[in-house]
Amino acid sequence: MKQFDTFKTLLKEGNDNELLRYSLGNEYFKQGDFDQSAVHLEKAIELKPSFSAAWKLYAKALTKNKKIDEAIGAYEKGISIAEKNGDVQVLKEMRVFLKRLTTD
Repeated sequence: MKQFDTFKTLLKEGNDNELLRYSLGNEYFKQGDFDQSAVHLEKAIELKPSFSAAWKLYAKALTKNKKIDEAIGAYEKGISIAEKNGDVQVLKEMRVFLKRLTTD
């Protein structure tokens, strides 16, 4: 929890960047607050559109929020970005998650 408080303090002090937003999104996700997770992950993607790990977690948060169509779109975009970046592991994971959403 201490790390989470540090992240929130950094943001309040104006230290906004994609890694901080990703970290906040991840912490909110771990706590089960998928709405806040998605908000911060969306901002991380805004700040750095090529951040494939943020796309993956963003799509997962959308899925948990039952925003399936948006999650599918995020996975598709994230897969495209991961391919361009050569992020093989993230790419494989997103393909599996996307397949689960589209075949259920």
